[in-house]
Amino acid sequence: MSYVTILVADVDGVRMITLNRPERRNAMTPEMQQELIQAMEEAASSDCSVVVFAGAGDAFCAGLDLSALQGMNDKSAAEHTADAERIARLFRTLYELPKPTIAAVNGAAIAGGTGLATMCDFTLAVPGAKFGYTEVKIGFVPAVVSAFLVLQIGEKPARDLLLTGRIFTSEEASRLGLVNEVVDAEKLTARTLELVGMLRANSPEAMAATKRLLRAQNKPWLDAAIAEALAANAEARGTHDFREGVAAFLEKRKPVWGRD
Repeated sequence: MSYVTILVADVDGVRMITLNRPERRNAMTPEMQQELIQAMEEAASSDCSVVVFAGAGDAFCAGLDLSALQGMNDKSAAEHTADAERIARLFRTLYELPKPTIAAVNGAAIAGGTGLATMCDFTLAVPGAKFGYTEVKIGFVPAVVSAFLVLQIGEKPARDLLLTGRIFTSEEASRLGLVNEVVDAEKLTARTLELVGMLRANSPEAMAATKRLLRAQNKPWLDAAIAEALAANAEARGTHDFREGVAAFLEKRKPVWGRD
């Protein structure tokens, strides 16, 4: 498959997936989400042994692109459902990928970018990288990502990050368990390759079986959590606060929250 928004290269048994919209700080569009899903599905059935994610330019992923927001309030319920299902498929494909995954986070990873970066098996981040589940600030519900976040760090710290929508540093992300290592920018590539080498020395079958075991242990809970998340997402997109949050963001003003 040819790609427009990402770069995909297979080198020495490693699939390198680079978000390639540096002029937009690698912000996600529906097209990028679909291309990421396709690239991961191809990797799952290929002979690569490790998948590495990176961002072109000075950011990893700035979240949802403005172009994807502009028509949000005019979408039908079916279109909103399709958006939510695509996001769920993106994160679930990443979570269930049978190959070890590494995110080399070179800069900001916000909202969906935080999910993509921290859901990998290994997340390496430079000291200046920023993270944040900022959805509530513009009337969104961080629905699908919440299920995976609770699995990763537990409910209490997840409530903090999801309800405040605050930006947090690589160092805090490391303390929370969302980042494995904070690595100086000039050493990020070398450390990523070192980790790749460590993983490639292991049994591919044993690593795949280990990931399959972990996935199976969490599957019943995750199935239910994602179903609840999709319902919550659909409900939230019909509210005044969702419409107001999107409009305020696009108009660069403070939202006026209220009730329908």
